[in-house]
Amino acid sequence: MRPRTWVLLLAAVFAVLQLANVTGRDTPDTKNYLAYALSLSGESKRGTAAATIEYVCAGQASVARRNQSVHVVRFHRPDPARRVAQGCREREWQRVESRLAAGQTGGHTVPYMPERFMRIFEARPGYPVVLVPFIAAFGVTWGLWAASVVIACAGGVLVFLILRTLSVPVPLALTGQALYYVLPSGTTAMRPMTEGLLMALTLAAVWGCALVLRAGRGRAGLALVAGSLLALFTVKHSQALFLGVCLAAAGAAIALRRRRRGRPPGRDVLALAAVGAAGVLVTLVLARLLHYPTESDSLQDLLTDHFARPDRERPWPEFLQLQGNFWVEWLRRQAWQPLFVAALGAGAWGALRRGGATGAFLVAAAFTGILTQAGHPDINIWGERLIVLAWLLPVVGIPLLLEPVVRGRVALPAQGHTERARAVS
Repeated sequence: MRPRTWVLLLAAVFAVLQLANVTGRDTPDTKNYLAYALSLSGESKRGTAAATIEYVCAGQASVARRNQSVHVVRFHRPDPARRVAQGCREREWQRVESRLAAGQTGGHTVPYMPERFMRIFEARPGYPVVLVPFIAAFGVTWGLWAASVVIACAGGVLVFLILRTLSVPVPLALTGQALYYVLPSGTTAMRPMTEGLLMALTLAAVWGCALVLRAGRGRAGLALVAGSLLALFTVKHSQALFLGVCLAAAGAAIALRRRRRGRPPGRDVLALAAVGAAGVLVTLVLARLLHYPTESDSLQDLLTDHFARPDRERPWPEFLQLQGNFWVEWLRRQAWQPLFVAALGAGAWGALRRGGATGAFLVAAAFTGILTQAGHPDINIWGERLIVLAWLLPVVGIPLLLEPVVRGRVALPAQGHTERARAVS
């Protein structure tokens, strides 16, 4: 079969497997994005609240049913789904009604949380805009599922395109696509949250770097990087800032290393660094003009449990102390289960040894996952969602690391066949 057929087949298999969990993937933030999308569709505030609450509570009921069915003590008890769903509806409506009655009716989202917290989601229209056509076509439940499938599959396809642009053989490029689906990158991309779209857009930026540096398609590649940064701003402007900083830093590091070795820095590398720096500048200016939440707001959100407590008077010293505590605990857990660190090491080795300058930009893009986690050092969610962008490094880097082995095995049989042909002649 043609490579295109294999790519589509892998994506189709992944999509079919996701039918095992159509509901129950949501997180507490999902209802905020869903509410934003329904508001963009023209739904009223109460209609939006009803739809989002029903979706969230149906998911909780589904999870409760599945958990009880395999509980060693309670598996024979009556189905708890109806009781869980009813309790969920009562709690959610109580929160919403009290805030609506207090006048918290602005914006596109439903007031599930304090107004300062909801402003964070008001500054992220990109993902809700993507959801709108899926919800219009399939309804809330299947629309969110279908959007997640499309976004997750797109991420895997982008991994394949990056590896093929780097001249990796088709089997290894398909391996990279499969790794994206089976590692936490695929699991997290399927959650109805921004992370799947963030990974896809970050991969698009890396593909743009590969087009510039390896395919000789400078204009197209630079346009793709710039477009990805702009799209990231609409989805989560902190990710656009982090990616711009990392791309600029990677370009500067490559240029400096080449100068020290007596080589020209390369116009393509400098152009990518310039696009990254421009992305940082545009992000900062637009965020200020649009009055988006600042790093101070994010810090208070973290330290006050989503503004449920009074603001901290000295947030930065507390944040730095929490930061140190977090990474010590993170390293302890990694020593206990070192798969993630080992995968990062293998991916970095493959990217830097076999990917050339593009590999350095890949490492920089994956490092945004570390920066995202550092910006929100909450140990309760460290291993699944915030740091997930770092998994892009092993997803692309490990196939690069394996390339010499695969090429060697292909070359040996061919060489043996040639020698036998010469012996016969």
